[in-house]
Amino acid sequence: MLPPRNRQADALVISLSFTPKKMVPVLAISMVPRRSPWGGSSPFVSQLLSFLPKRGWRVTFDLRRRPDAVLVIDPRSDHPAKRFGLKELIPFRQKYPEIPIIHRINECDERKDTKDIDELLRRTNALCDYTVFISEWLRDYFIARWFDPARPNSVIYNGADPGVYHPFGHRREASSGPIRIVTHHWSHHPRKGFAEYCELDDLIATGKLRNCTFRILGRWPSNIIWKSAETIPPLTGHSLAAKLRESHLYFTASRSEPGGMHHVEGAQCGLPLIYHEEGGGIVEAGKKYGLGFRTNLKETVVQAIERISELRSKVLASPPSGDRMVIDYASILRQLVLR
Repeated sequence: MLPPRNRQADALVISLSFTPKKMVPVLAISMVPRRSPWGGSSPFVSQLLSFLPKRGWRVTFDLRRRPDAVLVIDPRSDHPAKRFGLKELIPFRQKYPEIPIIHRINECDERKDTKDIDELLRRTNALCDYTVFISEWLRDYFIARWFDPARPNSVIYNGADPGVYHPFGHRREASSGPIRIVTHHWSHHPRKGFAEYCELDDLIATGKLRNCTFRILGRWPSNIIWKSAETIPPLTGHSLAAKLRESHLYFTASRSEPGGMHHVEGAQCGLPLIYHEEGGGIVEAGKKYGLGFRTNLKETVVQAIERISELRSKVLASPPSGDRMVIDYASILRQLVLR
């Protein structure tokens, strides 16, 4: 004998069978993240990959299937981490004029004395619906050249993963010994500030600057012979963050940086900044929780050490944030897709 039918269960099965499949918007990103130590774009993409799927998005890295939105990062097609660039965007734009393309601009010719980046970005930007600059300095740089500020745009500062780069855990107190100053770079380009890093190294080695040490992580020009600095090969993620937290002050002498990630990682680990006043977008962060210099490096370092408690309170109160960054990008994507 068959059991009596459960009419409520039958109704539920019928209703579920006619429920439309959930629509998941697809974002195509032009760059894949790298697991090894890399520049600022790689951790940016990694944070989007971690955040967007939790907010209903699916991420791809090509244009073969029709996405709902496209995010372009550095349109050079010959880069090992890039999956599509200007060459692929031209036919895509012609085929899908309705699909929004967001252009994240994080580079310029002035940064490394190149000659082709500004023009490549101009041609790419002409195909895009929305532009994100990673600093006000970079936005103004391109307004002075070719960008029309009447076009849809915004400034979203870089942020690092706060689950990795944070001020919690082991930290040497400033009163427990010499003040440790740290910097880290994955590029050995001279405009990253290596002349000033050598100057600081010499000041410490000759005893002209006392009560501090200097730690350098990453890469540097092969012709540099450090006199006093502690050098550590490139690190990334938790290993890098732990080394940063062992220090007291972050030093960046990088010039004309569109935005950069190195000082952001330092600041999120609770380190105030000593920065060069020609640092481009870095200056916008440095004014909040650091001290700038041009030719008075020694005096600036001494002043930073004297004011270290005050400066640390400022950076802890207003650090950059990867959470804030990805939320801002998600908001722009949502508005463009649902417009």
